[in-house]
Formats: sequence, C-alpha cells, structure tokens
Amino acid sequence: MASKITRRGMLAGTTAALAFASTARPLRAQEPITLKISHYLPPRHGFQTDFLMPWGEELTARTDGKVKVEIHDATSGFGNIMRQADQVRAGVIDIALGLNGIPRGRFPASSIIELPFMVEKAGPGSKTLYTLYKEGMLGGEYDDFHVLALFTHHGGLIHTADKPVRALTDLEGLRLRTPGPAVSAMLESVGASPVGMPPAQIYENLQKGVINGVVTTWDLVGAIKLNELLSYHTDARAYVAGFHVLMNKARYDGLPADVRAAVDELSGDNLVAKFGPWWDKWEARGRQDAIDRGNEIIEIDDAERADWKKQLAPMIDTYLDGLKGEGVENPVAIHDRARELVEKFSA
Repeated sequence: MASKITRRGMLAGTTAALAFASTARPLRAQEPITLKISHYLPPRHGFQTDFLMPWGEELTARTDGKVKVEIHDATSGFGNIMRQADQVRAGVIDIALGLNGIPRGRFPASSIIELPFMVEKAGPGSKTLYTLYKEGMLGGEYDDFHVLALFTHHGGLIHTADKPVRALTDLEGLRLRTPGPAVSAMLESVGASPVGMPPAQIYENLQKGVINGVVTTWDLVGAIKLNELLSYHTDARAYVAGFHVLMNKARYDGLPADVRAAVDELSGDNLVAKFGPWWDKWEARGRQDAIDRGNEIIEIDDAERADWKKQLAPMIDTYLDGLKGEGVENPVAIHDRARELVEKFSA
C-alpha cells in the first residue's frame, strides 16, 4: 500500500512540476510571415533597390514586424523571365514582377498598350494600363492572380552596334532583341527580324553578332552594361513594354486582415503612381553612361515621328485584328480607350 501511494504522489508531483514549467516558460513569439518575391533583373537594378526592397521594408513596418519579404533576383533559381507569372500561379513564389510580353501570348489584350506611338511616358502609360484592368477592358487575363500593379516604361529606344537608325527604312535587315509581340510586329512590318531573348542572354549574343541591337530602354542598357557594345541609340519613343506585379490569390486571401490591408495600401493606384518618377531615375543612368562612352544619341523629332506613325498605321490595324484570334473580344475598343486614357493622364 505504501509503495502504491508513493507512486501516486510521484506522478502528482511530476504533473504539477510540468504544469508549473509550462506556465512559467515565456510564450514563443509568433513567427513572421515570409513573402517570397521574384524578378528577372540583376539585384542592382532599380526594380530591387528602389521598388521591391523599400516596399518590403515598408510592409514590415506597417505590420509591426508580422511580415518579412524575401527577394529573389535574376541570379537566383526564381529569376527566369519566362516563369514569373507561372511561379505565382503555382504558389512557389508569392509575388513576382514580370514582363507582359514574355512568354508571348500570355497577356494579349494588355499588349495593346505596347503598340507604336501609344505612350511616351511611364506615368501616363502605367496609369492607363492599370485603369484598363480596373475597368474590365482586359477581360480575364489576370483572373488567376491578385494584381498589385501593372505599369509601362518610358517610350523605348532602338540601340544598335554598328548601323545607325535614322529612318524606319534603316531597320530593314537588322536582327533586334524585342520585348514583346507588339514590338515584334512593328519590327517585322519594316523588314527587321525580331528576336525574343531574356536580358541575361543579350550581352553575349550582341557580342557574338547574333543580334545587331536591342529594342529596349536606357535603364536595361545600363543595368547589363550593353553600352560597352553599342554605338548608336535612336530615341524615337516609338513603343513601350508592359509589366506586371502579381500575387498568388490564395496567399493573399490567407493573410490576416491587417496584413492584407497593408498590402492594399502599398499597391494598386498608390504603387502605380510611383513608376513615372522611378523610370526618370532609372533611365538617366543608362543614358549618361552612353554619353560618357561617346556613343551617338539620335533624336527623332516630332515631324519624323509623325511620319513613322503614318507608315506604321496599317501594321497597327493588322495587329489589332489578329488579337481576335487570341481571344481578345474588343481590341479596337481597348485601343481607342487606351488612347483616351493616355491623353487624359498626360494632360
């Protein structure tokens, strides 16, 4: 009997000790929510240094440390330009910044903003593209995602290694890296050969002569050191490229309400409005680098641009008609509305 009582006493004592220990031990702090963000450019690019890093820091601050952001750039396994939207859809990345035109055909209605002489500045271009989305003009292209922002860059240039481009006819026969289908159609219409190519492959292919130049912005030329290989930069402001910042829907919906609210405050119209000033900064560095190297900058004046626009009008009509075969129900209406919005936001 005595032995039995002792065992009971020992068990009771052990239980009490465990209970005391569990109440005396400090509660473990809740682990922060980690959001994985990817993009396809080097870590020194403004996408990371001016946008994604400060955006993540602000999100952490607004959520009192509940959220931290982990950025994966072009040097990581998540940096493939072809996979940005797919990674978000699959949930392996929570948020991605990608180029609308790569891979081809992903966002056909959105490509209308990229047609020749639609947009000159990133501010109006970005607001126009995002407004088209909010108005439902882009159909269901983004139904698989939670959209944080859509934006464009400033009117882009034609950069060449050996042959200056002073007129549309100078493009004939050139092999040029292109950012998307609308720009490719423009190049094909004047006898150039568009080449789809991720930014990471441009330098080597330009160096080897596989391509004669690139159709892109000053910022990318500077970011991947293409001015080392280029001699001429034709500033025609003839096109823009469109971009997306997309979030996995389930990930967004699963966030605590206060965290969702913080994401919302840092996204949408508030975020889209920042891309104009950012592109001003990003473009200046690449342009100054070209000047410092003694490269020639060819300015296309308004009269010549008007002539280019006239020559490219049939190509625009053909492109819009072709979008119907890609499931875009109202390409002409989207084009007309985009022009109205660009004019409004440029005023």
